[in-house]
This record gives sequence, structure tokens and C-alpha cells, in this order.
Amino acid sequence: MTLSVRICLYVTGVSKKLVVVLALGAIFLALTGTAVYYAYASHRKQNEDQIRVDKFLEDYTALKPTRYSFADIKKITNRFENKLGEGGYGSVFKGKLSSEVFVAVKVLNDSTGNGEEFTNEVGTMARIHHVNVVRLVGFCADGTRRALVYEFLPNDSLEKFIFSKNRSSNTLGWEKLQDIALGIAKGIEYLHQGCDLRILHFDIKPHNILLDHNFNPKVADFGLAKLCSKEQSMVSMTAARGTMGYIAPEVFSRNFGNVSYKSDVYSFRMMLLEMVGGRKNTDATMQNTSQVYFPEWVYNRLCEGEELGIKAEEEEHGLIAKRLTVVGLWCIQWYPMDRPSMKTVVQMLEGKGDTLSMPPNPFDSTKPARTLDNELPIISEA
Repeated sequence: MTLSVRICLYVTGVSKKLVVVLALGAIFLALTGTAVYYAYASHRKQNEDQIRVDKFLEDYTALKPTRYSFADIKKITNRFENKLGEGGYGSVFKGKLSSEVFVAVKVLNDSTGNGEEFTNEVGTMARIHHVNVVRLVGFCADGTRRALVYEFLPNDSLEKFIFSKNRSSNTLGWEKLQDIALGIAKGIEYLHQGCDLRILHFDIKPHNILLDHNFNPKVADFGLAKLCSKEQSMVSMTAARGTMGYIAPEVFSRNFGNVSYKSDVYSFRMMLLEMVGGRKNTDATMQNTSQVYFPEWVYNRLCEGEELGIKAEEEEHGLIAKRLTVVGLWCIQWYPMDRPSMKTVVQMLEGKGDTLSMPPNPFDSTKPARTLDNELPIISEA
């Protein structure tokens, strides 16, 4: 073999090795670059989320809820000694600001979204000052460690009292139950009419109604709330929000109309009927299958002039139960435009005697479907 041939073969071998080395190097660089990019993108997103939360908190400094450090939160809760409850959002602990001032501290999970629920709740509740809405005392935002500090309400939630194991007894009493229903209605009316912007709660349910030492109700948990102008009450939504069993039909399907403050009216109605019946509206444990869906069962009984089957020792108590039920049935109407506003609901609850008329039957499957026109354009939430 001549020298030139040997040189050519050597060069060819070197070239192949070089190609392999270069190819492997390119693959390595590509993988490294991809990993670096995703790490950078993730870090950048975290920074953007934190900047957004910090900017939001700066804007709300003037509204005066106190900002606490996470060290403050640990001190207030005595290092999270007394847990009051736990949910998907995080945990709630009892805390103490002084020897006489107690608070409830909701510590949000680190994985709770991109800060939307936190900013939503602080931004909404900082606007609110009403006897029937829970008061936000302060908040904590140390990086991803976030907490909300509320006034402490010693009697827990309404849910504990109305879903008693003993269905035959009303542990609160009918007068107090009526006062609670009226207080909740006034709180929701304030959210809809009393603030600069209309506040739509979207999660009205017994668990989110807290009771103070005198059993006065306060609407709580604004993590799902939306804001919109009072002139244009419809709000755009990309997905249903709320708790199953309390969500208005239009939140699921626009065939029933646009989402608006009337969606809270529907949720209030669901809760009101649960307060009267002392049970979930849908209860598969009922022996009588006709009673499984309580709203329809109670509507049919009222239309037929029958008793509600609810324990009421005095005649006045029976009238209270009937009034609360009829108001609830007015609020259950499938189409938002057929439901009363919360202002009208308050007036109905404040009425005396047995003067309320029965609403149209919302369970009548033979009733023709309503042709809906968009009376107001859907707008983006504020």
C-alpha cells in the first residue's frame, strides 16, 4: 500500500471519529441548552408571579390591612399549634394578636396556583366593610409563603349547625335561623350594590358562612370572587367555578343566560332550602325516593297545600319555615332574569305574615324553553 493511500485511510478514520464527536457534542449542547432554557423559563415565571403579587400588594397598601412577615404568622399562631380546619387551599389556624384579640389565619399551600386566589381575596376583601362580611385583618406574602389573617369567629360555620345528625331538631331555633338568613342576604346585597365595584362571590354555601359569638352570620372565602362594574353586571368566564350543588345553571351553560350577580342569588337559594330542611338538597339516604331532591319535593307539597313536614312547635315558627322556603323557591328559577335581586330577597325576608306568592314551577319539564336574547354584553372582569 502506497504512502498516499495510507494517508487517505488515516484521514478518513480521523474524519469519522471527528464526525461522531461533533454529533455527540451537538446532542449534548442541545440537551444542555434545553434544560437551561426550561430552568430559566421556570425561574423567570416564578419571578414574574412574585413581581405581580408584590405590585398588587403595593397598590392595596392604602386600604390598610396589615402586612405580616412569615415570622409574625408563626408567632401569632404559636407555631401553628391550634389547627381549625384544612382544605385544598391550605390550613386554617387559630391565632392571637393580643390577650383579647383572636384571629383565624389561613395559610395557603405553596402550590396554590400563581397567586391568583391570594390576590383575589386580599383585593376583594380590602374593599369590604360590612357587619355581615368577615373582616380581613391582614396578610402575609414572603415569597411563595402566603397567609390571610381574619377576625376569629368562635361559632365556626353555618354548616355545623344546619346539617345536624338529628334531623327532627333545629338547634338554632327558627327566629335565629331567620335572622341568619336575613343577615346573609344583606351581606350578599352589599357585595352586589354597596361597593364601588360589584363583587360576585361564586361560592355561597353553608361552609363559607361563619358565625360570631351571637350567631350573627358573616360571608367568608372570596378566593373565587370576580369584580365587575355596577353598570354592566355580566361577567365573562372561561370555566365553571364554585361548589357542586350550589352552582347556577348559567355558570355551566350559557343556554340559560349570562353569568351575573344572579348566579349568587341561585347559590343563596340552595343554601336557604338546606337551612330549612336541615339536610343537603340532594340526599340519597332518604327512604322516600320522592324526597331525595328536597327543593322539588317541598315545592309540590306547598302547591298541594300540605305541611312541609318540618318540626315547628309554634304557628309562627311554621310561618317562618314557609317564608324561607318560598323565598328559596323564587331564587331557584333556572333563568337568571326570573330570579329576584338580593335587594328584593331582603325585602321578602323582612316581610311579615304569610303574604308571599308561590313562584312559577322551576321543575316543570313541559314548560317550553325560553328564547334568550343577550340583554347586556358579556364583559371582562375587572
